[in-house]
Formats: sequence, C-alpha cells, structure tokens
Amino acid sequence: MAPDPQCTALAAAKEKSGLSYADIAQKINKSEQHVIDICTGKQKPNKDEFDALAKALNITAPVPRDNSHIAA
Repeated sequence: MAPDPQCTALAAAKEKSGLSYADIAQKINKSEQHVIDICTGKQKPNKDEFDALAKALNITAPVPRDNSHIAA
C-alpha cells in the first residue's frame, strides 16, 4: 500500500476522486513512483506536473504558498 500524501488537501482530493496513484500517473503521463514521490514530498514537481496533478484531482482552490506547495 502506498503512503498517504503529505498535503492534507491533496490527500482529501485523492480520496474524493477515488483514484489510485497508478490512475493519477496514467492521467498525467508519469510513473506511479514519480507521482508517489511528488505526493509524499520526496520530490518537488515542476510547474507542468503541479498543474497536471491538480487537474487530475480536480483541485480548483488556490494552493498554499509554503515550501511544500511551490513547484520546482
């Protein structure tokens, strides 16, 4: 079982969507491990990945502007 996302908003959006990490990875054309690494904070997404992840999870609220939520 994959770990939960570091961000509570991301965790809630993932839960609400019913998507697995593999599903999200397919939607944004990245590997499942890459999506897990982004969601758990092991890797920072670039802007395109950040936007694709938000779109895949239907996140429309503004993103907090702390270090955990700023694209690389």
